[in-house]
Amino acid sequence: MTPSAAELAGAAGQPIPDVIAPDLAVLFCGINPGLWSAVTGHHFARPGNRFWPALHRGGFTGHQFQPAEQPGLLALGLGITNVVARSSARADDLTREELVEGGRVLTAKLTAYRPAWLAVLGIGAYRTAFGHPRATTGEQAELIGGTRVWVLPNPSGLNAHYTLDRLAEEFAALRAAVY
Repeated sequence: MTPSAAELAGAAGQPIPDVIAPDLAVLFCGINPGLWSAVTGHHFARPGNRFWPALHRGGFTGHQFQPAEQPGLLALGLGITNVVARSSARADDLTREELVEGGRVLTAKLTAYRPAWLAVLGIGAYRTAFGHPRATTGEQAELIGGTRVWVLPNPSGLNAHYTLDRLAEEFAALRAAVY
């Protein structure tokens, strides 16, 4: 399904449901839903987003999931949420205040659901949301609500700094730490 321009414009500001359950191995955390995701109700739904290929190539799934298959992640001990629930055309549409408040909401979610690992998909969002301006990708020293934290690069096609191969290597490093 390719959303129309009107559907995309109408989706601005809309949240999408988390894919979440208690005691997951990894809760992947995007920055915020894109408009394509808000229209479809599926995380990382925009063609060109490399989350699903990197997740598979990093060894988390036996096949490359399509966004509509996202409920199947729960059976693998995986889930998806976002730092900020509000959808937008671009992550840089978010304010610093939204990211900081999103960090507080995410902390409460981690306390309630107790995943073993949180994997934040975007270094800038992590730095702002959790007040760690010098953080780098990889495992973080800080626990959040008892949850270990790993920062991954943003899988958006707009993040030209990382090829799919490099993203897959980053996902594989997380998988090695988790299992």
